[in-house]
Amino acid sequence: MRKLAAAPIFSLGFRPFFLAGAAFAALAVAIWALWLYGRLPGAQPVGGMLAWHRHEMPFGFAVAIIAGFLLTAVPNWTGRPGLNGWPLIALMLVWLLARLAWVLPVSPAVLLLSQLPFLPLLAWVLGRDLVAAGKRDNYPVLLMVTLLAGCQAMTLWGLWIEELDLQRRGVLAALWLIGSLMSVIGGRVIPFFIQRGLNRPALPAANPWPTRVLLVSGLLVTLTFLVGLQDVPRLWLAAVFALMGLLHSFRLWRWHDRGLWRVPLLWSLYLSYVWLVVAVFAMVLWHLGLMAQQSLATHSLAVGGAGGLILAMIARVSLGHTGRALQPSRFVVMGFVLILLAGLSRVVLVPFSGLGLGLSALLWCMAFAVFLLRYTGVLMGPRV
Repeated sequence: MRKLAAAPIFSLGFRPFFLAGAAFAALAVAIWALWLYGRLPGAQPVGGMLAWHRHEMPFGFAVAIIAGFLLTAVPNWTGRPGLNGWPLIALMLVWLLARLAWVLPVSPAVLLLSQLPFLPLLAWVLGRDLVAAGKRDNYPVLLMVTLLAGCQAMTLWGLWIEELDLQRRGVLAALWLIGSLMSVIGGRVIPFFIQRGLNRPALPAANPWPTRVLLVSGLLVTLTFLVGLQDVPRLWLAAVFALMGLLHSFRLWRWHDRGLWRVPLLWSLYLSYVWLVVAVFAMVLWHLGLMAQQSLATHSLAVGGAGGLILAMIARVSLGHTGRALQPSRFVVMGFVLILLAGLSRVVLVPFSGLGLGLSALLWCMAFAVFLLRYTGVLMGPRV
């Protein structure tokens, strides 16, 4: 048992959660696509396959990656030891049991209760270190993790009382909250990675107000989804999304360096952030009545934005924190291309052909399978 706790994979949070999150990303989307195309007969989970898919993509897959990243970043921010050994194993088991509960013969009450502990435990672990170190500038990240727990509780309540609208609002609020977290984390690391990766001098300190406006507007958007204000087009929400889109676009302009297109670990992050801009402006079009399907904006954010940024980020962080050169193989670079094509297929092809969804799912699964093939040994092995 001591050998298990001392294994390299449990030395820091990114190792088990990146590995498990990537594996679950491929498996969950494969299951969803097979069911959609009638290739997966049999009993459905509580609430049906749609409820499972809605819940598990943000609260199973995305939350695992968020946990892995923050359990690694917070020790760097605070100078305190990161969670490792048996405490990390225990937190990992809480996440894993929540995923397994959907397929185990348990009552609906046990299933729903098994989903609740992970995010509050994660918030407590992160908050304990941030408060002890007095890192108040990182409290917004802690707030977002706590709000994610609230979004999940609302989603599960909707599942318990069989209210589809509550489920949908909770999941969409969580997705846009994840988008806001992408904005906060991306705003810190993407320009830093570009400067380091290209040996450029640091950019002049940015005015803090655009970042603050993006944070406040992102939280406002989350709230409007929770209370149902996004159910019908509203002009003032179009204005909010337009402001966010302009600020995100300004960031991309400020960060841009022609050299980044030669470095896969940089253009993959940059193009994934572009998808966040696409999602925001798509919401502008929807609120102005110029786009029929809000789901196109949703999946721009979920597939191209969150999926792309997650894959690029875990590829870079896994190399850097295991002491390896920041040089992904051509195979992994192909994975970056696949995830971006998955976003294009889901948003551009689906309105015209049902095959677009299947192609998007296939490309998504291939992208994360590529990560697993190349990074399983890296994450399970010792630091170089």
